[in-house]
Amino acid sequence: EVQLVESGGGLVQAGGSLRLSCAASGFTFDGYAIGWFRQAPGREREGVSCITPSDGSTYYVDSVKGRFTISSDNAKNTVYLQMNSLKPEDTAVYFCAATSRLLLPFDPADFGSWGQGTQVTVSS
Repeated sequence: EVQLVESGGGLVQAGGSLRLSCAASGFTFDGYAIGWFRQAPGREREGVSCITPSDGSTYYVDSVKGRFTISSDNAKNTVYLQMNSLKPEDTAVYFCAATSRLLLPFDPADFGSWGQGTQVTVSS
Protein backbone atom coordinates (compact mmCIF):
# COMPACT_ATOMS: atom_id res chain seq x y z
CA GLU A 1 0.00 0.00 0.00
CA VAL A 2 1.21 3.45 -0.89
CA GLN A 3 1.77 5.70 2.08
CA LEU A 4 3.17 9.21 2.21
CA VAL A 5 3.93 11.11 5.39
CA GLU A 6 4.89 14.77 5.43
CA SER A 7 6.83 16.51 8.14
CA GLY A 8 8.80 19.68 8.70
CA GLY A 9 6.12 22.33 8.61
CA GLY A 10 6.01 25.12 11.11
CA LEU A 11 5.94 28.83 11.69
CA VAL A 12 8.68 31.04 10.30
CA GLN A 13 9.18 34.69 9.62
CA ALA A 14 9.27 36.06 6.12
CA GLY A 15 12.67 35.45 4.64
CA GLY A 16 13.19 32.33 6.69
CA SER A 17 13.57 28.74 5.66
CA LEU A 18 11.96 25.38 6.22
CA ARG A 19 12.67 21.93 4.93
CA LEU A 20 9.76 19.64 4.35
CA SER A 21 10.13 15.89 4.17
CA CYS A 22 7.94 13.34 2.46
CA ALA A 23 8.59 9.78 3.51
CA ALA A 24 7.19 7.22 1.13
CA SER A 25 6.48 3.56 1.61
CA GLY A 26 4.65 0.85 -0.24
CA PHE A 27 6.15 1.59 -3.63
CA THR A 28 9.45 2.21 -5.29
CA PHE A 29 10.47 5.53 -6.75
CA ASP A 30 11.22 3.99 -10.10
CA GLY A 31 8.55 5.10 -12.52
CA TYR A 32 6.97 7.59 -10.13
CA ALA A 33 7.06 11.30 -9.65
CA ILE A 34 6.71 12.90 -6.24
CA GLY A 35 5.15 16.31 -6.05
CA TRP A 36 4.62 18.97 -3.46
CA PHE A 37 1.34 20.82 -3.48
CA ARG A 38 -0.10 23.49 -1.29
CA GLN A 39 -3.50 24.81 -0.45
CA ALA A 40 -4.31 28.00 1.35
CA PRO A 41 -7.77 28.98 2.59
CA GLY A 42 -9.87 30.20 -0.29
CA ARG A 43 -7.31 29.08 -2.83
CA GLU A 44 -7.11 26.22 -5.24
CA ARG A 45 -4.65 23.50 -4.49
CA GLU A 46 -1.62 24.16 -6.62
CA GLY A 47 1.44 22.26 -7.63
CA VAL A 48 4.64 23.68 -6.18
CA SER A 49 7.37 21.32 -7.24
CA CYS A 50 7.86 17.84 -8.52
CA ILE A 51 10.71 15.39 -8.89
CA THR A 52 11.20 12.14 -10.71
CA PRO A 53 13.60 10.36 -8.38
CA SER A 54 14.66 7.86 -11.00
CA ASP A 55 16.50 10.48 -13.02
CA GLY A 56 16.45 13.55 -10.78
CA SER A 57 14.37 15.73 -13.07
CA THR A 58 12.77 18.59 -11.20
CA TYR A 59 9.99 21.04 -11.89
CA TYR A 60 8.88 24.19 -10.13
CA VAL A 61 6.00 26.56 -10.31
CA ASP A 62 7.22 29.99 -11.35
CA SER A 63 6.46 31.58 -8.02
CA VAL A 64 8.99 29.42 -6.16
CA LYS A 65 11.77 29.15 -8.70
CA GLY A 66 15.04 30.22 -7.19
CA ARG A 67 13.68 29.90 -3.67
CA PHE A 68 12.62 26.27 -3.31
CA THR A 69 14.66 23.19 -4.07
CA ILE A 70 13.26 19.70 -4.33
CA SER A 71 15.48 16.69 -3.86
CA SER A 72 15.26 13.01 -3.11
CA ASP A 73 17.15 10.50 -1.04
CA ASN A 74 16.29 7.37 -2.89
CA ALA A 75 17.83 5.07 -0.31
CA LYS A 76 15.43 6.49 2.27
CA ASN A 77 12.46 6.79 -0.06
CA THR A 78 12.21 10.38 1.02
CA VAL A 79 11.68 13.58 -0.91
CA TYR A 80 12.57 16.96 0.51
CA LEU A 81 11.47 20.46 -0.25
CA GLN A 82 13.93 23.07 0.90
CA MET A 83 12.10 26.37 1.11
CA ASN A 84 14.17 29.51 1.38
CA SER A 85 13.25 33.18 1.30
CA LEU A 86 9.76 32.32 2.41
CA LYS A 87 7.00 34.81 1.81
CA PRO A 88 3.65 35.19 3.52
CA GLU A 89 1.96 34.02 0.35
CA ASP A 90 3.71 30.69 0.80
CA THR A 91 1.49 30.05 3.81
CA ALA A 92 -0.53 26.93 3.17
CA VAL A 93 -0.95 23.31 4.00
CA TYR A 94 1.68 21.45 2.03
CA PHE A 95 1.00 17.99 0.71
CA CYS A 96 3.20 15.50 -0.99
CA ALA A 97 1.74 13.18 -3.56
CA ALA A 98 2.80 10.49 -5.98
CA THR A 99 1.93 9.71 -9.54
CA SER A 100 3.07 7.19 -12.09
CA ARG A 101 2.00 9.36 -15.00
CA LEU A 102 3.42 12.83 -14.64
CA LEU A 103 2.06 15.45 -16.99
CA LEU A 104 3.28 19.00 -17.26
CA PRO A 105 2.12 21.41 -16.09
CA PHE A 106 1.22 19.13 -13.20
CA ASP A 107 -1.91 19.50 -11.17
CA PRO A 108 -3.47 17.68 -8.22
CA ALA A 109 -5.84 15.65 -10.37
CA ASP A 110 -2.92 13.73 -11.82
CA PHE A 111 -1.74 12.49 -8.43
CA GLY A 112 -3.54 9.60 -6.84
CA SER A 113 -1.67 9.06 -3.57
CA TRP A 114 -1.51 11.80 -0.97
CA GLY A 115 -0.09 12.48 2.42
CA GLN A 116 -2.02 14.20 5.18
CA GLY A 117 -0.29 17.53 4.82
CA THR A 118 1.85 19.75 6.99
CA GLN A 119 1.12 23.35 7.84
CA VAL A 120 3.54 26.05 6.77
CA THR A 121 2.90 29.50 8.13
CA VAL A 122 5.02 32.47 7.15
CA SER A 123 4.54 35.58 9.21
CA SER A 124 5.17 39.10 8.00
